[in-house]
Amino acid sequence: MTGVTDLAIIGPGRLDPLGVTLDRTQPDTADVALWAPGAQRVDLCIFPEGGGEESITLPEITLGVHHGRIRGLTPGTRYGFRVHGPWDPAHGDRWNPAKLLTDPYARALEGTASLDDAIFGSLPHDDLTINPADSAPFVPRSIVVDDQFDWEDDTPPATPWGDTVIYETHVRGLTKQHPAVPEELRGTYAGVAHPAVIEHLTSLGVTAVELMPVHHFTSEVHLLEFGLTNYWGYNTLGYFAPHAAYSSGGGRGEQVAEFKAMVKALHAAGLEVIIDVVYNHTAEEGVNGPTLAFRGIDNSGYYRLRDDGRFYEDYTGCGNTLDLSHPHVLQMVMDSLRYWVLSMHVDGFRFDLASALARSIHDVDMLGTFITTIRQDPVLRRVKLIAEPWDVGPGGYQVGEFPAMWREWNGKYRDCLRDFWRGSSGIAELGWRLSGSADLYSSEGRSPYSSINFITAHDGFTMRDLVSYDHKHNEANLEDNRDGTDDNRSYNYGHEGDTTDPHINQVRHRQIRNMIASLVLSTGVPMILGGDEFGRTQGGNNNGYCQDNPTSWYDWNLAQWQTDLVEFTRYVIALRKQHRVLRQRFFFQGTPRQEGGAPDLAWFSPSGAPLTSDEWNSPETRTLGMFLSGALRPIPGEANNGDDSFLLLLHSGDDHRAFVLPGPPYGSTYRRVLDTHDERPSEAPWTDPAGGTVMLAPRNAILLRVESLDSTT
Repeated sequence: MTGVTDLAIIGPGRLDPLGVTLDRTQPDTADVALWAPGAQRVDLCIFPEGGGEESITLPEITLGVHHGRIRGLTPGTRYGFRVHGPWDPAHGDRWNPAKLLTDPYARALEGTASLDDAIFGSLPHDDLTINPADSAPFVPRSIVVDDQFDWEDDTPPATPWGDTVIYETHVRGLTKQHPAVPEELRGTYAGVAHPAVIEHLTSLGVTAVELMPVHHFTSEVHLLEFGLTNYWGYNTLGYFAPHAAYSSGGGRGEQVAEFKAMVKALHAAGLEVIIDVVYNHTAEEGVNGPTLAFRGIDNSGYYRLRDDGRFYEDYTGCGNTLDLSHPHVLQMVMDSLRYWVLSMHVDGFRFDLASALARSIHDVDMLGTFITTIRQDPVLRRVKLIAEPWDVGPGGYQVGEFPAMWREWNGKYRDCLRDFWRGSSGIAELGWRLSGSADLYSSEGRSPYSSINFITAHDGFTMRDLVSYDHKHNEANLEDNRDGTDDNRSYNYGHEGDTTDPHINQVRHRQIRNMIASLVLSTGVPMILGGDEFGRTQGGNNNGYCQDNPTSWYDWNLAQWQTDLVEFTRYVIALRKQHRVLRQRFFFQGTPRQEGGAPDLAWFSPSGAPLTSDEWNSPETRTLGMFLSGALRPIPGEANNGDDSFLLLLHSGDDHRAFVLPGPPYGSTYRRVLDTHDERPSEAPWTDPAGGTVMLAPRNAILLRVESLDSTT
């Protein structure tokens, strides 16, 4: 060995907490602990600046934890583990000390996996035969971190769900091409914290930034073989480590401080930080995937196995599934979540493929260990918890089934709004989706805020591509366009892709405004895909997970129509913020709040009469009016002076349609405050009388505010 340091055992150390814990009174000393109950021996390996590798065996084993108090560890030290044990892959045992393993509890990681046969625990295409090649030169290193940070007076914004507007984005994509961000900060946590980026977010009116995965991840083997890399980050290796490649200041722990500084800056601007977390699977893939950490530490402990332990249960489509029914794996996930709240100050989590986390033996179990543990945790039950309520296993589609404290990505809202605006469906389901999806969420004490409403997200078309392409165009992913969904529910309006045809572009731009308006004005919590506010395109790629290039990066060089769209989005979000009637806390009852008054919610046909059952159920109905009464249900402890009443008109047909405005008790005069036919939003200087008609343009949304209930006005 070369580059030897003063690495030495000075005591048994502590078995809790796991990972490497520096002694602040002795800055070159740390307790090291690794859970590896089936292992015969665990070697701590460090990699000095001068090169080489030095190792020392952890001296104690207590309750399956290998631990020791070690001198010679300082902030920035690169380290890993070699874990010794039996090789019996047919029964789930895959210990191989030739593989350098990262610490599951490492606060920082450096580097990524390189494409070399040595990274695999078994021989290529033969998962039963051990691979003796040393993987150390080709895999990431764990980093010893001193995570002290001056948070000063940082305070979480604690935005109520009713006021929340989520902006889903990507650390690298958001800032990589931003002209106001210094080049050395683009694509980093510091770039997200730049004043120009924060000003865009706050002026837009969003309240929470939902970051795609920031846990340290690595690229899948097949991408490395294609010469591509993982961009989205749903391939986690380190559940406590912020992704090092997003750090502008270095990867020896600087990424931890930089992430914290980003959160601190966003909080100071009133923005919450929600992170997308992937606890359903890891970066080690299936039996022929790399051995980077968990597989080599305790394969049968960390993963759900089948066929006597040789193969992995795959409820995720990514080759493996973490076994959260195992007490230690559940502990690791809970420790990770609490770490990100208490030490990194994040405000919530969006759980990727959350149904996989809720599985007991095989079935999804909402009373299982993961859901129950979250429910009773005094830290986690107070932050924002958002489920992607599905996985790819049997019975995995669980929209509407998560417990009351959870919010869900409402995939039914997405599909319904897409179908309505492209003119392929009637309105039978639309009423449920616009009014908070009570059919899904009204039981067990849930509220309209249980529904995270979205039309587009990172996975699928952007909003601009949704109105520009009939089919996906994923050729650049090098999978013969087989990857990505074919269920896009999109429409190109006469031309596939971008065009200079002014008529087609006019329709497309209006459709984007229609979708943004209906999304923001719907009851529930709106989530906007970053870049949709200015018409970002991915050229028809609906699965850009491996496109770390301008396909995925936001292009901030905006044409006039895009600048107008940003202003439109700001205007609609501001309307939502100004009016509590557009942020309903309770499900509608369909009855008046006061005698002789209008019901809290009513639906109208273009004739000005209430919608009939036949109109609701006809697949040909393309137009409806949604009345929202300003006579609101009181909230204990809050002043309740009521609000304005509104009438929202939606028309997805390709014809003009006259709509008769209903009279008392709904309104006597109305004022247009939003019309998606107009590129630049404004409040009309005139009023429209009850009984009069409003002409809806083809594919049009109009929002009217009730100005008067005086029939003589």
